[in-house]
Formats: sequence, C-alpha cells, structure tokens
Amino acid sequence: MAYEMLVLDIDGTLTNSKKEISKKTKEAILNTQARGHHIVLASGRPTPGIMPLAKELLMDQFGGFVLSFNGAKVINCNNNEVIFQKVIPLELLPEIYQAAIEEKVGIISYDDTSIITASEIDEYIEKESKINHMPIKAVDDFISYINYPINKCLMTGEPKYLAKVEKRMKLRFGDKLSIYRSEPFFLEIMPLHIDKAHSLEKLLDTLHMSREQMISCGDGYNDLTMIQYAGKGVAMGNAQKEIQEAADYITYSNDEDGVAHVIDKFILV
Repeated sequence: MAYEMLVLDIDGTLTNSKKEISKKTKEAILNTQARGHHIVLASGRPTPGIMPLAKELLMDQFGGFVLSFNGAKVINCNNNEVIFQKVIPLELLPEIYQAAIEEKVGIISYDDTSIITASEIDEYIEKESKINHMPIKAVDDFISYINYPINKCLMTGEPKYLAKVEKRMKLRFGDKLSIYRSEPFFLEIMPLHIDKAHSLEKLLDTLHMSREQMISCGDGYNDLTMIQYAGKGVAMGNAQKEIQEAADYITYSNDEDGVAHVIDKFILV
C-alpha cells in the first residue's frame, strides 16, 4: 500500500523536548510534501498554537492540513478554508465552569489570540501558554466573556487528582461531551464524539482517500484513536505504554527523529 497522507501529533511527536522541529525531521517532511504527499498536523493545541509550525513546514504552499483542538476544527493551510468544525454547546458552558469550581481545578478556553481564564493561573495554564506562544487573558466573568463559538475547554490540575476528576466529569457530562486527558495534567472538554480519528475520517472523505493510505504518529492518550484508525498506526519511542501497545509500529523517540525514520521507512521508499 502506498501511503499518501502522514498525520503527526505535535508535542512529543513532531517536536523534540525543546518544542522544536529538528533539521532532519523538517527536511524529511519537506521532501514528503515535494513528492506530493499530504501532511496533517493533528493536535490538541488551539489553531493559533499550530499555525507557526505549519508555516515553518511550508504547509501553506504545499496545501497541508491542520487538525486543531483534538479534531474539533480542521482547516486547509492553503486557503484557511474550514473543512470540518464542531463546537461546544454554549448552554453547557455555565455547568462546565461550575464543575471546575467545585473540583478546584483550572479551566481555560481560547479566542483568536489568547488563552482565556477566570481561574487562578496555575503552572499548567502557564505551560499551555508557553507551548502555544499565546498570552493568558484573565477575565472576571468566564461565562459572559465567552459569547462566541468555542471548540474546546481545558481543565488543568495535578495529575493524580485530575485522573479522579476525569472519572467524575465523564459521569457528569459523558452523554453530552467528549472528555479525556491529552497530558496527565490536561483534561480536554470537547464536543461530543470528537477525537482525532473522527475528524481524520471527515478529511479523508473530503479528499476521496481511504484510511489505508494514511500513517498516523503520536505519543499521547489523545492520539490513541488515530493510531488505531490509520492504515499504519505509529507510536513514538517516548509514547505512553498503552499507545505503544495499540500501535502497528514503534519508531524512535521525538528526540531521535522518530518522524524522519517513519518517512524514510514507509513513505520515501
């Protein structure tokens, strides 16, 4: 099977521990695009946190795709066309916010430029700000400030405690929202039935391609569905144990150019 699409998670996959794309990986991705293959960056990050990397990889010129907010939004880098989008029902926002208050965890969402929160700014909210190069905008009233469509909220907290919060949130909202952790300290609050695989299916339909033509690479819990869904699901050497167990292939770590290795082995052959 010829693989025509390469889907890459960003943090822990495309980027190394310094949150940078290494020279070797960048060259491999540029070569892949020059040969006519599609690149998709699929991340829990908000769109503004992904676009600088897409630009660095010349995806606007080659016509790659960005799948942001864990798949709640998919855009064509070539013309910024929104191919697929799903938003959180705004009537649920007060209850989501109240749950965060009760659980004593941080809660954030996003606008076009900033991370929005009314919570006390914890180390994890600061981390999200740093990862995405987006400033934190502290607002007095989270619910009245967010009067526009949002693709996700994010709860933040100490990992062991947040694992317990995750179970309670699933019991409380499981029939209305998709809830899962992308990092031990990040709990994603997403529109119902949204994950990376679901949105990749929408993208493949648009491009008249099959999942057998797709390789997906990832390292975290939110990559599990796309690794299971892809024609070839690849776990990074640094991936969580469950992710490696679900993968068809385990490549080198994100600090050892694991993505470049996948390209050399399966695409540019």
